[in-house]
Amino acid sequence: MRDTDDGRSLAPVVALRPRGEVAAFGGPERSDRDLAAVLGEFARTMATDFPIQGILDHLVRRIVDVLPITGAGVTLISPGVEPRYVAASSDAALAFEQLQTELDEGPCLSAYRHGGAVSVPDLNLDVEFPNFAPRALAAGLGAVFTFPLRHEDLCLGALDLYRDTAGELAPASMIAAQTLADVAAAYLLNAQARADLQNSANSAREASLHDALTGLPNRTLMLERLEHAVLRARRSHKVTALLFVDLDRFKQVNDTYGHEVGDRLLIAVAQRLRTLLRPGDTLARLSGDEFVALCEELDDATLADTIVHRVEAAFEVPFVISGHELTMTASIGSAVTGHDEEPPTRLLHHADLAMYRTKHRSAGGREMIDPSAVDDAQRPDGLEDSLPGAIEREELHLDYQPIVDTLDGRLVGAEALLRWTHPSRGLVSPLLVIPLAEQSGQIVEIGQWVLQNAWAERQRWDTGPHRDVAVSVNVSVNQLMAAGFADMVATVLLAGSGDPSLLTLEVTENAFVQDSARATIVLQSLKDIGVNLALDAFGTGYSSLSHLLNYPVHTIKVDRTIVAQLGQSTSSNAAVAALIHLGHDLAMHVVSQGVETAEQHDELTRLTSDSSQGFYYAPPMSAASLELLIHESSNCPTLRLPAPAAPTNTYTHARP
Repeated sequence: MRDTDDGRSLAPVVALRPRGEVAAFGGPERSDRDLAAVLGEFARTMATDFPIQGILDHLVRRIVDVLPITGAGVTLISPGVEPRYVAASSDAALAFEQLQTELDEGPCLSAYRHGGAVSVPDLNLDVEFPNFAPRALAAGLGAVFTFPLRHEDLCLGALDLYRDTAGELAPASMIAAQTLADVAAAYLLNAQARADLQNSANSAREASLHDALTGLPNRTLMLERLEHAVLRARRSHKVTALLFVDLDRFKQVNDTYGHEVGDRLLIAVAQRLRTLLRPGDTLARLSGDEFVALCEELDDATLADTIVHRVEAAFEVPFVISGHELTMTASIGSAVTGHDEEPPTRLLHHADLAMYRTKHRSAGGREMIDPSAVDDAQRPDGLEDSLPGAIEREELHLDYQPIVDTLDGRLVGAEALLRWTHPSRGLVSPLLVIPLAEQSGQIVEIGQWVLQNAWAERQRWDTGPHRDVAVSVNVSVNQLMAAGFADMVATVLLAGSGDPSLLTLEVTENAFVQDSARATIVLQSLKDIGVNLALDAFGTGYSSLSHLLNYPVHTIKVDRTIVAQLGQSTSSNAAVAALIHLGHDLAMHVVSQGVETAEQHDELTRLTSDSSQGFYYAPPMSAASLELLIHESSNCPTLRLPAPAAPTNTYTHARP
């Protein structure tokens, strides 16, 4: 340490106590009373939660009151570490403490190192401290008496008593000083133990609120901040946005390159996403490959979409991990605060749901939910708790959307669509049911119910010339990958009757992305049973061509988002044409989804799409309505739907 802030030598100091008071200090009886008073103060105050610095400040202040000295100082010492705690009764005493640290020499250090008291009654005669003594004399110091802060075999530092005149300190005062030093040391140890315990508790809490791998806030801390953010948004009338980012194909990275590379990838993703957010925003890792960004104080909801664009763009640049170049994408769901009193967790539900919708369509992409525009039937809150037992309570039913021959409108099949009528909230949005079933772990049970009922319903269509009307059932990735899925399908088919090829199971490319080897085994088992396999949402995934070449699918279903672009531009038409021609070149049946206009129908006819479905032909209808339609036409060699009508209900149009 330095003599002074500007590096000059210590100037003579003014003593705290006039010299006359040193000589006037009372006799043994008064010393005992004063010492007892100080010890009593320690006992009353120091044993609670008195901090370390407070103990030192109290010690140097009171010891000057009870002993014949002009100043006191104390320094706590740890080997190899600059002193953290220093206290002094005056600026002069503080300067002497700092001088000893600066010179690494002096009574304080000697008492600490040897564990015994050091007495220097006349600095003019001292030869033990050749550097400290002349500097201290020049600053006005006459004598110094130092006592180690010791407890058993441990020494924490030393207490220095300063006098501005030379002279011995009486034996009683020496004993009193060492007693105070020993008592202070005991309380310092207690205070240090309390501080260590508090630091440990703080560290444990900090660890409990952060992800060990990335250092990001975890779910608990994110929910805390989300609650505060929503409350602030209500007061400020600003918008809070929540982005739910789920990495696609992350399991494939772990399986291919190992978990160490996977962990490094998660760290790299966290670092990249963090650079996209403002200083006040929160990026959290919820679990696995799921990240959440909490963005506060947005002027309007459109700014959330801007952030989503930045996140999407961030994944366009490959990640280089351990020499491997990894091209990653993410499915993104986002939600923004509305103007009601919704609980903060609802915002997380909405963002999670939006991500699941993105994932269900196909991996990659994004979707936003504006809670202010979501009616009760579309809200996920509370529905997870209501879904268990929905089968037993007969709240589930199936609607069917016809699939027709594109050229002549002949009915060739129908897609089974799951519906849930909640006892108090009515018909739940189809976009919610499958994600809720997956999140709650009921997708296998519900999926089996759908398959059993759809196959039983199809058997009732066996009338006259229309025995070849097929039924299509959507199969989620979790359902497909569940143990014994192929055996369950075989059991359902054996329990009924009919040609297994009249059952089409529709899967998305997510199945191949998550576990290619497992998907291949399951699909081959299904093919051996004799069912038809369709690749749903074709054209929106990662490597559609490789999936067609390597997996036993019979049918491709061109996604509605691609069909919707028909007629908008030459390139849009060319894209649809390329997908259809690719399917035909591979000897596959092509179904175009989401046909809503006569123009789209005409173009698909020209492009020779084998089959089509959509509101242009018919909306989803009840099982009874479709069965009635089929039976009413039992004497007709060709079954065609009623004249197409424009769609009137976009809610029914929503597909699970």
